[in-house]
Amino acid sequence: MIKLYGRRSSINVQKVLWCLGELGLEEGRDFERIDAGLHFGVTTTPEFLAMNPNGLVPTLVDGDSVLWESNTIVRYLAASRGNEHLLPMEPAMRAGIEKWMDWQLGTLWATLRVAFLGLTRTPENERNYESIRHSHRQAARLLGIVDTTLQKQPYLALDRFTVADIGVALAAQRWFMLAEKFPERVDAAVTLPTVQKWLATVTQRSGYVAAKIGE
Repeated sequence: MIKLYGRRSSINVQKVLWCLGELGLEEGRDFERIDAGLHFGVTTTPEFLAMNPNGLVPTLVDGDSVLWESNTIVRYLAASRGNEHLLPMEPAMRAGIEKWMDWQLGTLWATLRVAFLGLTRTPENERNYESIRHSHRQAARLLGIVDTTLQKQPYLALDRFTVADIGVALAAQRWFMLAEKFPERVDAAVTLPTVQKWLATVTQRSGYVAAKIGE
């Protein structure tokens, strides 16, 4: 059975859970999830560090394969299960999907995480609200790219849902959450209607529901 180490609240663990759900794999039946990270601990133990020397989640164990880095795990799961609907093998199509995965991690989330961690993990008296506002504002600019793309097509990379949509959707969720929960601390005036419509669609998918991301 596949083992997935990571707390359900982590955006990177959620990517993997959503992918597993899209593949029809069910927690408890097809894979075991072990809470790890933050208050759950585990990630600093010698046993975990032997699997993932970074001491981070997610970490996936599938037979003899031990993987870390969320996008790598998602690509592995889709490819190893032969699901070309989520991740085609054709090079140009695959690259078109992977560019969004890389962009989400290296550009969008790298920008937004300052505001997200600042408002959800940092004590009030230690928050840098100037940096938080700048982070949220710049993430809005980046999500404008997503909004423009989705005005032309129903999904990010192809005319169907792929793993490209997973990470970007999860990051967009957090952007909207901050705007709703902390309107006085971020620029909540920005609207991204096409992104909102797309989010409403993809989060109704059975794979997302199975991942229990909102719980």
